[in-house]
Amino acid sequence: MSSDDRDYPDWFNRRRKKFSRNPFFGDIDRMFREMEKMMEDQFKSFTKKIPKDYAKERRLPDGSTVKEWGPFVYGYSMKIGPNGKPEVRRFGNIKKSLEGPQVKKEREPLVDVVETNGEVRVVVELPGVEKTDIKLYGTEDSITISVNTPQSKYYKEVQLQTKVRVKEAKSSYKNGVLEVVLPKAEPTKTPEGEPIDIN
Repeated sequence: MSSDDRDYPDWFNRRRKKFSRNPFFGDIDRMFREMEKMMEDQFKSFTKKIPKDYAKERRLPDGSTVKEWGPFVYGYSMKIGPNGKPEVRRFGNIKKSLEGPQVKKEREPLVDVVETNGEVRVVVELPGVEKTDIKLYGTEDSITISVNTPQSKYYKEVQLQTKVRVKEAKSSYKNGVLEVVLPKAEPTKTPEGEPIDIN
């Protein structure tokens, strides 16, 4: 039995040997082995870019040690925006770059922005955080959310499509969800101008 076979359960190895006698299934088995090798190489390349404090060694009861990485979080949500086009919002701590995926210490939370006639509502998921750990900062066209504790690190700057009256903002935090409601600013009136006589 090869070292690769030891990684699989016995029932899987028995079934794989049975099917590998068939040329068709042998090709599939070979294809899966190549995919597994490719994923292993990708993982090795990815782990070289992980910040040092994200890789920790843990001692097992038998005295050996294993290396653990994480946490890694990546996901996205999609909804149809007011203009009828899909909006994709990513969250997590893995970012794209020209050198491949990069792991950041701060996790980008999942954020949803909903506009009504008179207000802008920003909903942010911040699981495992105390209300006192959240720093919230606003301008007339953006909201910045940050959390920096040993257990949780979040950061997100949300650009708003509409100007708001940040001094009148109301916020609440319950069950890991932060909600910020901002009244829309009155649209600036364009000066109508005055007629000028031509002499």
